[in-house]
Amino acid sequence: MRLFFALWPPRQAAAALHVWANEASREAHGRVTRAETIHLTLAFLGEVDEEALPSVIGAGRGTGGKAHTLPIEQARWWKHNRIVWAGPNETPAPLASLAVELKRNLLEAGFELETRPFAAHVTLIRKACEPRGLPPLPAIDWPAAEFVLVRSVPSREGSSYETIGRFALDQK
Repeated sequence: MRLFFALWPPRQAAAALHVWANEASREAHGRVTRAETIHLTLAFLGEVDEEALPSVIGAGRGTGGKAHTLPIEQARWWKHNRIVWAGPNETPAPLASLAVELKRNLLEAGFELETRPFAAHVTLIRKACEPRGLPPLPAIDWPAAEFVLVRSVPSREGSSYETIGRFALDQK
């Protein structure tokens, strides 16, 4: 199973980001992320044997965090992986803490993860060219009250995602 942990936006936020990405793709070209697959990855595990699933879920359950709002304040193009992304100007402290604790729990459970630091971003266009400019971002309301464990199922039309675990964030 190909697994990752993520923050998932409300439908309205995903729809607004998708509309923005379609507009931005006129300049950046590339492949726009489908609205139903827009997310912010917290930790990517890659291929995981099914018998390891209880350990993955345990790492998620053992991760605490505070509910917060994810600000979508900037959009950029990253040359190194040819994506256009949107996200906060600075990672909110509750999000940074969540990502660090989740990574620590997954490493302690024996999973191998990327070594690069967490960068809060939402990929909206893949295989993008450098745009001369990007349109202004819409106002997005993205409350983060939970994080999810997701299974990615590849197909010819692009991967589809199945949520296989939900983990609440503290509302206090």
